[in-house]
Amino acid sequence: MDKKETKVIFRMFGDGQVIAMFPEVAADRIGKYCDSYMHVGQHSAASPKLVTTTTLASKEDYKDLFDELTKMGYNLKVVKYFSYTMQKKRMVTYV
Repeated sequence: MDKKETKVIFRMFGDGQVIAMFPEVAADRIGKYCDSYMHVGQHSAASPKLVTTTTLASKEDYKDLFDELTKMGYNLKVVKYFSYTMQKKRMVTYV
């Protein structure tokens, strides 16, 4: 299990699909995109601007995805918004 806490934002598309966005985990070399996860497609890069075309998912909406990620070993901390501090961290933590 991942002892390090990973911040996650759950957003929902108009069709009901939920995406887990990791605001502090870079998916590219400069940190423009964050890592994300969905049931279908699994890990992928996502633009933080995606929040403008999605809605905040409720606990009921993201429960299955939360459970799936926890079973994979994530130690999740659910947050609601991207912050400048998260962006700065993402821009210097490319894996």
